[in-house]
Amino acid sequence: MNHLKVRDVMSDAVVRVQGGTPFKEIAHLLQEYDITAVPVIDEQDRPVGVVSEADLLHKLQGGPADGVAGLSQPAKAGATDAAGLMTSPALCAREDWSVVDAARVMSRHGVKRLLVVDDDGRLIGVVSRSDLLRVFLRADQAIRREIVEEVLVKALGEAPSAVQVDVTHGHVVLSGHLARTAVPVLEDMCRDVDGVVAVEFRPVRTARLDEPVEPPARSA
Repeated sequence: MNHLKVRDVMSDAVVRVQGGTPFKEIAHLLQEYDITAVPVIDEQDRPVGVVSEADLLHKLQGGPADGVAGLSQPAKAGATDAAGLMTSPALCAREDWSVVDAARVMSRHGVKRLLVVDDDGRLIGVVSRSDLLRVFLRADQAIRREIVEEVLVKALGEAPSAVQVDVTHGHVVLSGHLARTAVPVLEDMCRDVDGVVAVEFRPVRTARLDEPVEPPARSA
């Protein structure tokens, strides 16, 4: 499937700081731009770490922002600039990654955002969980068209009329005549289409030729 790329959903307006940026300036930036973290870059604009609200809160508590025993970080509590406060290394994504790739990395590392870098490793954007959720705003008609053209016809070699495809708020209902072994393949491929929330296949029952037909009721 042709998934949306990170470049399609990322924000390219990124507030950034350097290692020598003072503590108070970072706090002002977070408040001014209503953000929860800023990337720290080197002289070549390559990300080396991230300073978050949690990192700043070490200053108040003299230990971890979440108060978990055994995770005290006195170095951060005493830090006065981005280099001492940041969490490093920074987790990064490439602009040509699919939104699925980005979501998997976020889930694996339990983070809310990834910094986006170009081929030279320079910072060009940031992608967040909310950015990735934009795929579910995709129009139902666009989802249906991709399922018919890319899944049914191109991938499975079926005629467009082989399966009726209905999409409502991302819920895909498939109905038609398919070999039993082909149904799970079709369902899995549909789930892989951007914007699909759920998939349901409803087989169409065909009357047998030798099946008796009920005569029409006689009028009184």
